[in-house]
Amino acid sequence: MKKLFIILLCMILTLSIAGCTKNNAVRRTVRGNMNTYYEMRDGTWMCKDYAYKYRLEISGRMPNAAKDSTFVYLSNIEDISFEQAYMAAGISSNTEDYYSPDDAVLVEMK
Repeated sequence: MKKLFIILLCMILTLSIAGCTKNNAVRRTVRGNMNTYYEMRDGTWMCKDYAYKYRLEISGRMPNAAKDSTFVYLSNIEDISFEQAYMAAGISSNTEDYYSPDDAVLVEMK
C-alpha cells in the first residue's frame, strides 16, 4: 500500500513539474470579452493554439454610430484598417471580409 502511494505521489509530482515548464513561456493571460489570449515571453501572442506577431487596437466610428468603437485583434498582418476590423467582426455578410485563424482573431470589442 505504501509503495502504491509513493508511486502515485511521484507520478503526480512529475506531471505537475512538466506542466509548469510548458506554461513557463506565458507572460500574462488576458481575458478579453471575445476570447482569452496570452502574451508570451518572446513578445508574441497566442489564442486558440495560434501564434500572432501583433496585438492591434483599432479605433474609429462606424457609419451612423453615435460613438467610436475599438476592436482588438491578434494578427500576423501588421496593419488592419478600421473598416476591415469592423467588417471582419461580424458586420459583413461577405465571407471574404473575414480573416482566417492564421491571419487574425478578434479578442476584444470596446
